[in-house]
Amino acid sequence: MTLKKLSRLLWALGLAGCMLLVLLYPEASLGAALRGMAIWWDVLFPSLFPFFVISELMLGFGVVHLFGALFDPLMRPLFRIPGSGGFVLAMGYVSGYPVGARLTAKLREQSLLTRVEGERLVACTTSSDPIFLLGAVSVGFFHNPALGPCLALAHYGSGLLVGLLMSFHGRREERNAAAGQKSAPLRETSRSGKPEKERPEAGRLRTALASMAEARRRDGRTLGELLKGAVQSSLQLIIVVGGLVVFFTVLMELLNRAGVMAFLFSVIGRFLSVLGFPSGLTEAVTSGFFEVTLGAKAAGSASAALPFKAAAAAFILSWGGLSVHAQVSSIWNGTGLRYLPFAAARILHAFMSAGLTLLLWRPMMEASPALAPPWTPGPALYSPAAGFVLLALLLAGTLLLSLAAAASGRVLRILLRR
Repeated sequence: MTLKKLSRLLWALGLAGCMLLVLLYPEASLGAALRGMAIWWDVLFPSLFPFFVISELMLGFGVVHLFGALFDPLMRPLFRIPGSGGFVLAMGYVSGYPVGARLTAKLREQSLLTRVEGERLVACTTSSDPIFLLGAVSVGFFHNPALGPCLALAHYGSGLLVGLLMSFHGRREERNAAAGQKSAPLRETSRSGKPEKERPEAGRLRTALASMAEARRRDGRTLGELLKGAVQSSLQLIIVVGGLVVFFTVLMELLNRAGVMAFLFSVIGRFLSVLGFPSGLTEAVTSGFFEVTLGAKAAGSASAALPFKAAAAAFILSWGGLSVHAQVSSIWNGTGLRYLPFAAARILHAFMSAGLTLLLWRPMMEASPALAPPWTPGPALYSPAAGFVLLALLLAGTLLLSLAAAASGRVLRILLRR
């Protein structure tokens, strides 16, 4: 209780200090707020709002339940999460943060995920979207389209590795829950009420369609009501996202005016020197600690060798910035999900992504530089429409892998019976 009171006191003092700085530097605060609004209006609103609406409609129509039944053979063995996590994984990778956290919270509210499964899922679905990574970072900030494939492979590849490692998270909690409820199976039941282990593999598609129909029946809203609810909830969420971006942009400007950023530059500069990174990346890493867009932009203009600048950008994209952390925490409100596993996953993702960027640099950027441009589309292709095409490709690929896993498991069981 004493620690809780102390934390509240520190928060109160910090907010009072922020208010004092706003009064001391009103012009700087206004300029920073306008920059944050520009980032929200020009980048975040057009790229995130369509995915928010589409995801809400898919939940209402039961599409998530359909993919949950189809993806279960792949997602449970690899990541120890229900098959609906496959849909969240694809949506999170295509549309970026905080869509993965939003869908995870929705599934948690519908009792489709346990708390541990939700923490595992959001750990590997919180990532940058390809439009921002390839278009804004590679082309806009680094002016090097060939950098896109290397950054994408490091960022998303390390995210999947984090998901595999997070499958070990919470196993003791699950064992304790299973021991306390021996009569109830730990595995999720299907939307039709039958346990998953009783569903025949041959009827998986039929079961998936039945789950979708049952979810649609339970929802019961008309198309107009669904669309109205999707737009309203998506607008509320995108306004929260914009407010947090503006807040952290103003906070960084105030900390800079107060001299706090200079102190952070000194501390982080020494830490980078210990790790063997050039001190020119100090501003990028410090800015990226608070806000991912400002940090990635600073990494593109930093005075350091290109491999280290790319590694710093990968680190910042995977960490996400405190702004993204605040967005995820606000979305989680009321779901019971804990922040500490999410923060640990983000730190792990950041270091793994930076290290993987340096490992991939020689084979992708130096040994075979001609391989990069064909895999990097031009800036004209960076639009939300391209994101929806990529989402369809990811869902199709994941579905094929899931069906292959289900078929392999069935063949293996037949061979073992013989």
